[in-house]
Amino acid sequence: MHIIFSHGKESGPEGGKIRALAALATDLGCSYESVDYRDLPDHPDQRVERLVARISACDDDIILVGSSMGGYVSVAAACELAEKGKTIKQSVKGLFLMVPAVYLPGYERQDFSAELPKICIVHAWGDDIVPYENSLRLAQQHQADYHVFAGGHRLNEVLSELKHVFSGFLQGVV
Repeated sequence: MHIIFSHGKESGPEGGKIRALAALATDLGCSYESVDYRDLPDHPDQRVERLVARISACDDDIILVGSSMGGYVSVAAACELAEKGKTIKQSVKGLFLMVPAVYLPGYERQDFSAELPKICIVHAWGDDIVPYENSLRLAQQHQADYHVFAGGHRLNEVLSELKHVFSGFLQGVV
């Protein structure tokens, strides 16, 4: 199983959450990579194109993990692949989304109704960038696992809880 991380707008491919979750993935025998989108800070849909190309080039089954804009990128890429019925060498087996920037103005995709694999969403009550109601809407639509914690958009306050949820998700998918 190969995990592809997508970072948020103001983060990078080696951010703290990604490093922490990548260590867990490695412990469970998964390979991983983190796509660098820093050259596209204000272009979420160009990020989607980059991720779709990366997925299409991969030979292994994949789990997509994204935070904030990276969460949008991950779910939008999965929807695009599902809708186009692309013939690719592997399949997306799961989505782990942290405070995903879904249903926000300025993001091209507002419809996430494609048939998607297992989804787990983590959000924070005090998120001042992406309302938790947005990810709850996505969770309801896909009957996804949904975890909401005290804290803010970066989830720094709940890193140990985040790692616990991610570990359980991986064990259920891998």
